[in-house]
Amino acid sequence: MEAPGVDSRVPGAAAGAELRWLGGRLLDANVTGGFVGSLSSRKAGEQDYNPVLHRVAPETSPCAETDVDYEGLPQEVATSTHMLAGSVAGIMEHCLMYPIDCVKTRMQSLHPEHGARYRNVMDALRQIVRTEGLWRPIRGVNVLAVGAGPAHALYFACYEKIKFSLSDAIHPGANSHFANGVAGCMATVLHDAVMNPAEVVKQRMQMFNSPYRGVLDCMGSLMRQEGSAAFYRSYTTQLTMNVPFQALHFMTYEYLQELLNPHRQYNPSSHVVSGALAGAVAAAATTPLDVCKTLLNTQEAQAIHVVQAEAASAAGAVGAATASAPGSRHISGLGEAFRTVYRMGGTPAFFKGVQARIIYQMPSTAISWSVYEFFKYIITKRQHERRLRGDRDGDK
Repeated sequence: MEAPGVDSRVPGAAAGAELRWLGGRLLDANVTGGFVGSLSSRKAGEQDYNPVLHRVAPETSPCAETDVDYEGLPQEVATSTHMLAGSVAGIMEHCLMYPIDCVKTRMQSLHPEHGARYRNVMDALRQIVRTEGLWRPIRGVNVLAVGAGPAHALYFACYEKIKFSLSDAIHPGANSHFANGVAGCMATVLHDAVMNPAEVVKQRMQMFNSPYRGVLDCMGSLMRQEGSAAFYRSYTTQLTMNVPFQALHFMTYEYLQELLNPHRQYNPSSHVVSGALAGAVAAAATTPLDVCKTLLNTQEAQAIHVVQAEAASAAGAVGAATASAPGSRHISGLGEAFRTVYRMGGTPAFFKGVQARIIYQMPSTAISWSVYEFFKYIITKRQHERRLRGDRDGDK
C-alpha cells in the first residue's frame, strides 16, 4: 500500500511501518493488522489529511507505549485505580462462584453426616437445594463480599507494585517469573490478613446443619465461645497454602500469557484461558493444605472427639476429665490438623473435595483475571485518548 509523496521503495508491509491518521486514530499494520480504536469523524471545515506512510522506531511507537502502559497501568494513575479494579474483580469472583465454594467446604468434611454425603458437585447442589432450600448454597455470601472487596484491593495493588519494581531490578524491560512469584507471595500475606476472619465465618455457615441464624449470630457465638483467636486460628495454615498457591498461580498465568498473548495486548480469551488453567494447576497442588485449613476453620465435632480421645488415653483419668470438658479442646496448628486428617481418613483424606476445588478455582480465577484485565484496558485506553486529545490540541 503506497500513498502520494511517499518513497515507493518503502513497502507498506515493512517491519515497523504503520499508517498515522492525523487528528484521528492509528492503523496498526505491524501487530494487529487493523485499527486501534476507530477513526473520529471529521468536523466541518477541518483540513482533510492524506495518510502518510513512515517508519517508526520500536521504542517510540505509540502502539508500543500503549502496550506497556496497559500491562502495568499508566504510572501517573493513583494506587486507588489498582485497588478499584482488584476490588471489583474479587467481589465478582467470590460471589459468582459461591455455591461451588459451599459444596467444596462440605465435601472436605472428614466425617460428614448422612444427609451431607455427596457423589459429586452437581449431586451436592441438587441435594442441598432439594433438602435445605433454594438459597442455602449462598448462605454467608454477604460476609465474603464484605471481606473480598478490601482484601483483593490490597492484593492486586501490592502485586502490581512489587512485580514491576522487582522486574525492573532483576530483568529491566522484560518479564521475570521470579518477580511474579515473589509479588504473588507478598500480596497473599496482605490478602489473607483481611480475608481470614471472613473465611472462618463463611465456612461455619456453609457446613451441614449449621446452628447459626446469620453472619452476626455466627460472629457473636465465636467471640463468646472461642474468643477472637478463632478468627485467625487458620491464618498460618492459610498462608502456608496460599503462598505456594499464589506463587504457582501467578507464574503459570504469566507464562501462559507469554505463549498465548506475547504482545501483551487486551485479549479476553487469552486472559480467561490463562486464568482458568493457572487456577486449576495451583488448586490441585495445594488441596491437602486446603483440607487442613477447612478443618481448622470448622472445628468438626467428630474430629475434636478423636483428638480428645487420644488426649484422654495419653493423660490418664485426670486428663480424660479435662479433655472431655465441653468446649475445652480445639484443633490448632497445621501439625495437629495434618495428624487429625491422616488419622481419620489416611492419605486419601488429604484430597477430599479436590474435584470441587478445581471446578471452583478454574472459573473463579478466570473471572478474576478477565475482570481485572478489562479494567486495566479501560483505564489505559482512556489515558491514551486523553494524551491524543492533548497532542491534537497542541498541534492546533
